[in-house]
Amino acid sequence: MTTRYDLSRADLADLLDGEPRYRVDQLWQGLYTRLADPTDLTELPLALRSTLADLIPPALTAVAETRSDAGDTIKWLWALPDGKLVETVLMHYRDRLTVCVSSQAGCAMGCGFCATGQAGFERHLTTGEIVEQVVRAMQRSRPRRVANVVFMGMGEPLANFDNTWTAVQRIHDDLGLGARHITLSTVGIVPGIDRLAAADLPVNLAVSLHSADDAKRDELVPVNRRYPLHALAAACHRYLRATRRRLSLEWAMMDQVNDNAVDSEQLADFALPLRAHVNLIPLNPTPGWPTAGSPPERVRAFRAALLARGVNVTVRVNRGTEIDAACGQLRARVPVAVPSPARRLQH
Repeated sequence: MTTRYDLSRADLADLLDGEPRYRVDQLWQGLYTRLADPTDLTELPLALRSTLADLIPPALTAVAETRSDAGDTIKWLWALPDGKLVETVLMHYRDRLTVCVSSQAGCAMGCGFCATGQAGFERHLTTGEIVEQVVRAMQRSRPRRVANVVFMGMGEPLANFDNTWTAVQRIHDDLGLGARHITLSTVGIVPGIDRLAAADLPVNLAVSLHSADDAKRDELVPVNRRYPLHALAAACHRYLRATRRRLSLEWAMMDQVNDNAVDSEQLADFALPLRAHVNLIPLNPTPGWPTAGSPPERVRAFRAALLARGVNVTVRVNRGTEIDAACGQLRARVPVAVPSPARRLQH
């Protein structure tokens, strides 16, 4: 099924063949500037609006919505046209709004501490399914404007590179977010990092590192067995030379797993040659992983050790724990009865 944000401008022109040429501009502006449903575009004839409602339905049907942090964190569970489930998180900060989007239903990377990885891989999201997550967040955030889009939701963006990159271009060109406000996160897919380095928009890259020891990272992030740390570091250097953007390293802090003095030394040795910024993230608990997040005192000690080595480091505020804000948690815990795509289209 083709949904409304899957279509390019040329696709819309084909769809509106026989209509005046300006109808394409009206519809495109309505979707991407006004963030409107085609049925609400009163500049279009009523009959055309009705036809478009049937021809280009939305991709996302809300199944659950949860809020926390006094309403500053909103998480949605969406059903896709085939019934697959994905999640999106909108985070309100004092000076910005950030939306975290999914790029796959499930994930094939197999990171055991991640709820999405525990669930396994179902399929790639289409471009439209990715873009519509941003649109829905922008609609909800009004009158404030979403300032940042991070591909840190369900799935590995660089394993779905073509659809993800087309979505990035659409978010940049048509939704109006600059490249510096778009971040792609990866567990270390080296060919994807190289494609990102050669792409035409210098977006930000965040690498989910979690260990700077190959043996330990093999267990935490199984893709390390294919792209070990030396290959990952070389790809990061190539990305930096090509884009001149800052690299971020994500480190989910797990109690007694990757939060000791040796871990901090290994992380510093990896981060410093890359001039990378390190984000320390106390692990959100998941039912399928036995280890809790590092306690505050170990996080503080780990941060202090990195600072002493000259590493630029931030402890990220853990948002939305009580609403299962870690990737995949809401899908795993919320019982849903998803209507069939045909039934949804009838209403």
